[in-house]
Amino acid sequence: MAKIDLENIKNRAEKEIDQVENSRELNLVFNKYFGKTGEINSVLALFNSLSKAKKAETGRKINQLKKSLRDRFDFKSAQLKKTIEQEKTEKESIDVTAPGKKVFSGHLHPLTLTRRKAQEIFKSMGFSIAQGPDVETEWYNFDALNIPKDHPARDLWDTFYLENKMLLRTHTSPVQVRYLEKNNPPLRVIVPGNVFRHEATDSSHEFQLYQMEGLMVDKNISVANLKHVIGQFFAQFFDQEIDFKL
Repeated sequence: MAKIDLENIKNRAEKEIDQVENSRELNLVFNKYFGKTGEINSVLALFNSLSKAKKAETGRKINQLKKSLRDRFDFKSAQLKKTIEQEKTEKESIDVTAPGKKVFSGHLHPLTLTRRKAQEIFKSMGFSIAQGPDVETEWYNFDALNIPKDHPARDLWDTFYLENKMLLRTHTSPVQVRYLEKNNPPLRVIVPGNVFRHEATDSSHEFQLYQMEGLMVDKNISVANLKHVIGQFFAQFFDQEIDFKL
């Protein structure tokens, strides 16, 4: 089994971060270490093959390494932005006598339009809309959903951990737990909302994304109900009949 040399990764990463001169180079270095095929994920792959006795200590060191490097990336990013702003300020001058620009009416964001359309369709089928906090506890985000502390999903989701053992939710499922605590069946709800994961930003990834999930609890509920609800949703969303097979 290959050796996990965290100190070597740390030294190389810090040296490369210090040497970058612009945001593009910094993003390349970030992807090298935190991208899907980056060195951190390679280490996590090796971590899963360790004995149970070594996982606790090695896992702690991996989390320390990830935090240390992310702090280093954030600090370097702030430095680069400050330099750019200073250079921009020096080059630009403002003509206070120039007439103002005409303000044109805008429109709703496509994500907002999509979310509202989806919500209206589910509401027409008797679903309520449930919402919950963006800042969650580990209990609601992981433990109550039967995701134990040593589960690989906790690493793969790259959670944003905050102070006081809080975190930015990685999915909207905690809202289901909160809703079930306060409401008794029968029930049917959808849970739309934004979630957060420490992703390497590129054309198909962002640290903030959007999810919508549903929950139906009642007597005699089966896969047939799921097929009907999903089929009706897509038929109305795309305004055409859908041949839905499950």
